[in-house]
Amino acid sequence: MTGLIVLVEAHFHFQMYERQIKEGGYAVHVLNVHLEQALQQSVGWTSIGMVILASAVSVYVARRIAGPLVEMTRTAGRMAAGELDVRVAVAGRDEVAELGRALNHLAESLACQEDSRKTMTADIAHELRTPLATLKSHLEAFLDGVWEPDAVRLRGCYEEIERLIRLVRDVEALAELEAPSFRLQPTRVNLCEVLGRALALYRPSYFQKGVDLELECTEPVWAEADPERLTQVFTNLLSNALKATPQGGKVTVSAGNAGVWRVIRVRDTGRGMPPQEVTRVFERFYQVGQGRSRDGGSGIGLTIVKRIVDAHGGRVQIHSELGKGTVVRVDLPGCGRDDE
Repeated sequence: MTGLIVLVEAHFHFQMYERQIKEGGYAVHVLNVHLEQALQQSVGWTSIGMVILASAVSVYVARRIAGPLVEMTRTAGRMAAGELDVRVAVAGRDEVAELGRALNHLAESLACQEDSRKTMTADIAHELRTPLATLKSHLEAFLDGVWEPDAVRLRGCYEEIERLIRLVRDVEALAELEAPSFRLQPTRVNLCEVLGRALALYRPSYFQKGVDLELECTEPVWAEADPERLTQVFTNLLSNALKATPQGGKVTVSAGNAGVWRVIRVRDTGRGMPPQEVTRVFERFYQVGQGRSRDGGSGIGLTIVKRIVDAHGGRVQIHSELGKGTVVRVDLPGCGRDDE
């Protein structure tokens, strides 16, 4: 741009020089000096003007870029201080605007994680409070001589301790599943064999309660899955079914092929659930019956089930009818071969 301006000015001065030569009245050496001075002045003022213009443009661009960056730096500092509700004003579609959107998305993610952390902390405190209060009241009654430490009351204390142990174990399992380092160890497995091992673990508990436990799996059902994690899924479902089914009831477990899916169903003849409860059973610490019934569970089992099934690329659904029972359906992707 500077060169173009200098070229135009030089052309103008040479035209004046030619015109003055033709008109006469001036010595040639005088005209030459005037032409040289005019060219020097043109180049000098043009250079100064361009330096001023470049400086102004640089300042504008720097402010345009640095302003949002300074605001983002301040916002990040406030986020680090715990103000997770702050956001950056974003306009445009350039790289700086994309950076602002990414920072806002990070703030939203951190806020969600913080809300989840607070909710989980409150839920764990709630779940711990009841068994600890029960144990404390029993021990105080024993120490004060109000109650005799007979077998029934000691059994109650033992069950509360078992509840605490189960809660800690389930919280540890859920934390492991939600950790960024969590990875499945998939292999080609026969789901009928995995179900058989899970049922063998729970048959004594079912026999003790008087609930019939049956496995329907007439042919191999192959899937690419982590057998250890699937055992967690099946044992959680069997535990829930046992709690929900009264003495004399029945729990039926089946596995089969349905196109590209491998379908496992756990059907019980228990108390069932109303529709409004079914939509919430996968929430952490949620239990059927006013949300927090005292059936000895932690309320995390189905959350663990869903996390593991989702990690396998599968899906889990629950169909229940109050007073008639519940069916839990787990769909897992097949491994492409159903034989062998």
